Amino acid sequence: MAVGEGGAAGGEAGHGTGGVVGVRSAAPAGGWEREPHPSDSLRTFGAVVQALREHAGLSRADLGTWVRYSKHTVESVELGRRMPDQAFIERAEEALGNTGALRNASRHLTRGEAGLAAWFRRWARLEREAVSLCTYECRLVPGLLQSEAYARAVFEGTIPLRTDVELEAQLAARMDRQRMMRERPTVPFSFIVEEHVFRRRFGDAEAMRELFDHVLERSAPRNVTLQVVPLEAGLHACLDGPLQVLETPAGQRLGYSEGQENGRLISDPKEVSVLCRRYDTLRSQALSPTETRDLLERLRGEL
Repeated sequence: MAVGEGGAAGGEAGHGTGGVVGVRSAAPAGGWEREPHPSDSLRTFGAVVQALREHAGLSRADLGTWVRYSKHTVESVELGRRMPDQAFIERAEEALGNTGALRNASRHLTRGEAGLAAWFRRWARLEREAVSLCTYECRLVPGLLQSEAYARAVFEGTIPLRTDVELEAQLAARMDRQRMMRERPTVPFSFIVEEHVFRRRFGDAEAMRELFDHVLERSAPRNVTLQVVPLEAGLHACLDGPLQVLETPAGQRLGYSEGQENGRLISDPKEVSVLCRRYDTLRSQALSPTETRDLLERLRGEL
């Protein structure tokens, strides 16, 4: 099971890789490796292949003859278990009516990734290309600011329990995702986090100090802004839950919200506008970045 942006059961168990087709040379039947983490795009592409095949009145064996692969390989593609190579796509396109549907669909193919929940993958891809990113969290330290020990504690506490292999994949994915902030020093990253999030204890005092050090380090660059909503701030406009808003290179604003075992990408301009207004209002109610650093340093000193 994969996990999400900040929490244990949210989207961030891995990262999207962009919409490119994995081009491989034609291999003997059954020669492709099975995808360990089938992505939504692979399953969708496979469903399109199956629908076109059945509409054409072909069996999997029949289509296998056209594309020069076994019926088992055709089945694996249709079930999203294998990434089709370019030869498969072109031959299947020809066999199934030459409508362009498979060529067009193949442009959006991405591999699933260990540690990334299916519902988070698209947002993770958008995140890496965004020209700005705003994050509000009321549950946990945001994934982009978590220390390794904190992230491990989050994953170890999830239900159902993960295997050691799954846990390490999730941890690696989260730590790898944080590279985005270091590699994009001109992109504004804004975080607003509830004070009680930083007061929630985990591990021993040393682990907590490590967390504060990590957060202070990650939020130190000029393009990163961290603000804490103090306990005395009372009720506010973002109490419906955590949210994220980003701006794409094309100037489009998109939102993302996450809950138990699901995440929702929000593209409707009116809905995104509401999220932006809520975030901007909360930003004015939160501590300033300087006051936030003072608070985190004080909390660290109290350990």
